[in-house]
Amino acid sequence: MLTKEEILKYDRNILIPEIGEEGQEKLKNARLLVIGAGGLGCPSLLYLVAAGIGTIGIVDDDVVEESNLHRQILFDVDDMGKPKALTAKMKLQRLNPLVAINPVQKRMTVENALELIREYDIILDGTDNYSSRYMVSDACWLLNKILVSGSLFKFQGQLSVFNYPVGEGPTYRCLYPSPPAAELSPNCSVIGILGPLPGTIGAMMAAEAIKIITNAGEILSGKCLVADFLTMNFEKFEFEKNPESLKLMPQSEAEFKKMNYDFFCAAKPDGSSIKEISVKGLHELITNKAEFQLLDVRELNEQLDLSELKALKISMADLENGIGQISRNKMVIVACQSGHRSRKAIEILQNKFRYENLFNLTGGLSAWTKHINHTQTEDEQRGKA
Repeated sequence: MLTKEEILKYDRNILIPEIGEEGQEKLKNARLLVIGAGGLGCPSLLYLVAAGIGTIGIVDDDVVEESNLHRQILFDVDDMGKPKALTAKMKLQRLNPLVAINPVQKRMTVENALELIREYDIILDGTDNYSSRYMVSDACWLLNKILVSGSLFKFQGQLSVFNYPVGEGPTYRCLYPSPPAAELSPNCSVIGILGPLPGTIGAMMAAEAIKIITNAGEILSGKCLVADFLTMNFEKFEFEKNPESLKLMPQSEAEFKKMNYDFFCAAKPDGSSIKEISVKGLHELITNKAEFQLLDVRELNEQLDLSELKALKISMADLENGIGQISRNKMVIVACQSGHRSRKAIEILQNKFRYENLFNLTGGLSAWTKHINHTQTEDEQRGKA
């Protein structure tokens, strides 16, 4: 039952025949998880909270940075350096204190994804990389959860709903059986993004979730909406469930937890493209004590002490002389200060010496240092708490 306060607060929702009081009660009882409080997550959260969704989870391990503010509209300059998930909860509770908001200040991984997703009915994926999207989609498929997914590229946005109806609708892998080459899918920190674009796509994601809960209208299941803000063209194309793609998914929770999605999304069919691994992916390898070799191709006099990584140090100038030290039998992660020289080193090693086991550290060792400092700050905050 809705209270008098709720009837007053959600009056404009209730007036819509397709929603009404019955639909509003469904919204009140719904449990949604938003993964990523970024460009897509911020507008989605604002509209979902305002609509009266009963329980909303927010998963994000990042902090607010100045470059976020042109599109992540939940935050302002006073929030810089603060955890996104916790700050989002504070802002959203002011908008609607009747909604229960559960912030999770963690990065979603194969170790915790099933646990986090299991508690919710509908999942909104606002992540910005392919490894996360495949991981979230596979987890939703295993747990029979509906997935609303958005993605962005400069002036273009995409939106679709997966696994709807539950167990019947196509999945993310049906639309994208294999990930694109890394150089064809850079994130917005490399190519930029038009600020209003995530606001529109994020609002559409919230609209799809509300429609699913209230059983209103036509759902974007088996359909992908493509919005081009440069031309203001909106197109929709259909795709079908692909049984062959489903066979490629982990078939059990145990199998899911053994997946390495960074590796899956870095691997290319033709073997010629440069494979990438994120600093978070490297951290995960170290945490899991995986076997790999780190090759540092910076010059010997460059700053940034990373002795704790136990890297093999071979400068670009000496690269060909050091071939005998570079493993061919295990994963080799090649790194420099920013990730550019390491890509050149990989080109040389792949084209001239036929290496097939090389991965470029995206963002380089400066990105690694930033990631570690952020992780240590989080640990300190938890310790104080």
